Amino acid sequence: MYDFQIVERLQKFGEDIKKEELKYHQKRVLVSKEFTFDAAHHLHHYEGKCKNLHGHTYKVIFGISGYVDERGILIDFGEIKEIWKSEIEVFLDHRYLNETLPLMNTTAENMVVWIFEKMESCLSAEVIRRKQSGARLEFVRLYETPTSYAEARRDWMYNE
Repeated sequence: MYDFQIVERLQKFGEDIKKEELKYHQKRVLVSKEFTFDAAHHLHHYEGKCKNLHGHTYKVIFGISGYVDERGILIDFGEIKEIWKSEIEVFLDHRYLNETLPLMNTTAENMVVWIFEKMESCLSAEVIRRKQSGARLEFVRLYETPTSYAEARRDWMYNE
């Protein structure tokens, strides 16, 4: 049996909590959002079954870090989704990747770097537009299968 309680009085902004109380801290935090897409590809200069046309249900995970605004929000998850849908997914979902991506062997290792670069570019433009400081893409993880993934990390992209 659960001890379930109905909220008797909804907290009201401006009365029970003030604007200056919304931001609890000044620490860097990371938010993460994941998406899936289905696509076909084949690999060049590769001896194995992946040289043939085949498909995957990919999963991509973005990690974005930064500082929260006066509301206590780093970036709305809906904004991440909007960038994904309009700027990245259009090249990937239900597409033949060898045709829609820049010239490359469409390995998970190449694709994750392309996805990182696209998201970082879009996120940077959004941060500038919103005049928010400190938000940055930390990593992208691209699952080709449920147990196999490639990852691009900020420190690897710029410090090596």
